[in-house]
Amino acid sequence: MTEPNSDEPLVTRLERDLTQLHGPMMMGEALRLALGYPSKDAFRQALARKTTPIPVFGIEKRRGKFALTSDVVAWIVSQRDRVTDRPDKPEGGSS
Repeated sequence: MTEPNSDEPLVTRLERDLTQLHGPMMMGEALRLALGYPSKDAFRQALARKTTPIPVFGIEKRRGKFALTSDVVAWIVSQRDRVTDRPDKPEGGSS
């Protein structure tokens, strides 16, 4: 991961880091963990019920489910923004 730059928006830093790790799409355990599902079964159930917070899709002749890394990042940042006063509030600051 790269060194944090306080002038760079969180979404930009996170997207760059996750794209370097996973490429433009995430899948498998990385996707499940990024979306916060506690188990494979919970993720599988969300897929079956179509209740995942972002579009998750299959790819022809490939196993597993995929999501765009940019969608994952946007969702993660939106979850954080729901509970902070401003989008890039420094860590360790009061809420």
